[in-house]
Amino acid sequence: MSGPEIVALGALAGFTIFLGLPMGRLRNPAPRAKAFLNSFAIGILVFLLWDVLSGAIEPVQTALTKAQDHHGSWLRFGWLSATFAGCLAIGLVVLVYYDRWMARRKAAATFGPGAAAVAELTAHPIHRLSEPKRLALFIAIGIGLHNFSEGLAIGQSAASGELHLALLLVIGFGLHNATEGFGIIGPLTVETERPTWGYLTVLGLIGGGPTFVGTLVGQSVVNATLFLGFLALAAGSILYVVMELLAVGRRLGYKELATWGILIGLLAGFATDMVLKAAGT
Repeated sequence: MSGPEIVALGALAGFTIFLGLPMGRLRNPAPRAKAFLNSFAIGILVFLLWDVLSGAIEPVQTALTKAQDHHGSWLRFGWLSATFAGCLAIGLVVLVYYDRWMARRKAAATFGPGAAAVAELTAHPIHRLSEPKRLALFIAIGIGLHNFSEGLAIGQSAASGELHLALLLVIGFGLHNATEGFGIIGPLTVETERPTWGYLTVLGLIGGGPTFVGTLVGQSVVNATLFLGFLALAAGSILYVVMELLAVGRRLGYKELATWGILIGLLAGFATDMVLKAAGT
């Protein structure tokens, strides 16, 4: 199988994320449906958080074991540990402070009736997004970082001659990513105005496109630190949006229904992961 064919399959694995995005255009969903979709998204994201943290900490633990057995360097263990902690902190803390800065910016601007204020006209496009749309964007970014690491795995498998493994990864990640679209649209269930198809397309490109890019990079670059860093960044950003969605869920209510939604979303994530495990990858 040629390099371009592997890259095309990597793109297919990433863009299955578009399968769940049209749900974001549901017109005036019932309050119970909003609560369920929001909690279902939380369940998927909790699984992803566990998945990426497990993948990110594994090379750190391996480096520690090798250093203890005198088969590796303590310096490498320290480097991987610092990369993990630093990228996790960046993925989480940067979004927190960015959100706080944006809230202060909005509070400082006063928009009177009639003509739009100058500050409103010159605001960055992200600043003009409503809170649900902005949160959906953050989820897409976190998933995109995670999917970049998946693309790296596909590309590196192909580059090392493990084409069978690469194909299995494409199938498994494709099924897995199909559920991630539902994770992205979770916050949009409380949006008063339906998102446009263009906005959903942008979310899909941000969330699924990195699988394609990661496959390209993975075919030529094999770097454990790069892989770890993107996983840790993804974990930090996913943790942030999980906290935000939990706050949304509390406002929506329906505690029992929300609990079932989280459980079903979590099990859906594990079910798609079992495809990869059953294949021995």
